[in-house]
Amino acid sequence: MTNPLNILTLSTLFPNAASPNFGIFVERQTTELASRAEADVTVINPIGIPPLPLRGLEPYRALADLPEHELWRGLNVYRPRFPLIPKFGGSRNPERIAAALLPLVKKLHDGKPFDLIDAEFFYPDGPAAMRLSNQLDIPFTVKARGADIHHWGRETKCLPQILAAADKASGLLAVSKALKQDMVDLGIESDKILVHYTGLDRHKFAPVDRSATKRKLDVHGPLFICAGALIQRKNQVLVIEAIQSIPDATLMLAGTGEEENAYRALADKLGVKNRVRFLGNVPHDDLPELVAAADIAILPSKSEGLANAWVEALSCGTPIIISEAGGARELLCSDTAGRIVEQKSSAIVDAVKVLLKDKPEQEDVRATVSQFSWQNNGDALVKLFTKIVRR
Repeated sequence: MTNPLNILTLSTLFPNAASPNFGIFVERQTTELASRAEADVTVINPIGIPPLPLRGLEPYRALADLPEHELWRGLNVYRPRFPLIPKFGGSRNPERIAAALLPLVKKLHDGKPFDLIDAEFFYPDGPAAMRLSNQLDIPFTVKARGADIHHWGRETKCLPQILAAADKASGLLAVSKALKQDMVDLGIESDKILVHYTGLDRHKFAPVDRSATKRKLDVHGPLFICAGALIQRKNQVLVIEAIQSIPDATLMLAGTGEEENAYRALADKLGVKNRVRFLGNVPHDDLPELVAAADIAILPSKSEGLANAWVEALSCGTPIIISEAGGARELLCSDTAGRIVEQKSSAIVDAVKVLLKDKPEQEDVRATVSQFSWQNNGDALVKLFTKIVRR
């Protein structure tokens, strides 16, 4: 038997005690990889801390109090700090991260050499991994997830770093075919990019007795859920506007973010305040029941790679209404599981009426994501990493 690969997973997106849901999809993927006999995994989750007086404010104060090394849900996680300049310092984050990480990575590498650096977000993780790779002669891969390409790829000081990391990497991954095409459009070599779909816990995200669960939630009409950060890109404003035209409907917003106050004000202005429930950050283990209870999950994002929330809703037997974003058409191949609509509240209303009138069977909806699993996700990673290391 060959020795397991010693993998360094580098991710600025990773849960912690202050933000337990932040980057949870990266944690799930890493946990699957770490469970394999073929891989030993060490996680480095760089934490950006700004100078005083900002570091004394939330969320930075809570982040500054995190342990720099811990066993997090069974994973060996280091959380070194790097200097962060909020809103203005994005173009220099990769070099700051690499400089902060180099002493730690060198020490760990000297003790037990890493075979591969696995960067889990294209920016800033990819260019930071490239710098570490250059210093320590370790091959690296980079995974694109959506906003890392769609946002940072438009920044003139960041795009050259993205392209340089793509060129130097031994392998690239994208969460959907659509995102792969977006990467190619930026100038990244197509043949180098592997489409790597998200995983799914089918036991956790499963149908429930919808009527009974709605009664437990004190919901007596149509129930909709929108799971995701309350930010402009996720476009929850359209869903709040839409429920004006859907009598007796209740909307659950699972998440927090910078737009929360504006969304609360909008719900009040439109007279639907009592029908919009702001749930805050719902623990991931509590989310499946809420998603499965909903008649429809409505997620009209402006941009996505391939949203985990889409896949998890379908696995719960809950049809989705989503916008033409990212891998939407890779996931929604028929009307059985929902509708792809224009980014207009009126389009959402029309789709809701159709789905409520002719409700699809929960098991039929669930069957549309039968190919998604953490087993398949982990198999693909092990295959790619082994191929790179054994070259």
